[in-house]
Amino acid sequence: MRIRTIVLIIAIVLMAGFAALNLDEFSRTSVLSLGFTTVQVPLGLVMLVLLAAVLLVFLATTLYIQSTHLLEMRNATRALAAQRELADKAEASRFTELRQYLEAQALSTQQRDAAQATVLAERLAQSQEALSSKIDQSGNTLAAYIGELEDRLEKRDGVSRPVLLADSSTRL
Repeated sequence: MRIRTIVLIIAIVLMAGFAALNLDEFSRTSVLSLGFTTVQVPLGLVMLVLLAAVLLVFLATTLYIQSTHLLEMRNATRALAAQRELADKAEASRFTELRQYLEAQALSTQQRDAAQATVLAERLAQSQEALSSKIDQSGNTLAAYIGELEDRLEKRDGVSRPVLLADSSTRL
């Protein structure tokens, strides 16, 4: 129990003991004025009854306040649990949306990368074709120059040389 409750119980027991020890004095009659009339009653018992009534009123008030507080706390706890559950659902929803967004971004990035790879492969193939055609043209041009030089040499020497179709190692 709390210290306040223990102190209250001790005070009530001491008052009851005091009243029991002095019951003769508490039960002595006195004349009391109520404003419009006078009454002969024991003043000590009236005071004890009033004290007991005030004590009961305070106990009832305390009990009411505590029960009201307890009910409010239960309602607040329920509302808090509902809000927590709602927040958890919202957070899970946000995580789901984030995951979907990231998956969509990853998919679009993959598609963009695939498209860029295709474009790059096409450009590389075009470059290879262009390079191959340039090499062929250079080879043809070089062959034409060599042929022209051979013709000039032959005209200058006046000798016509037979064309050998052997590889370069046998030309020596």
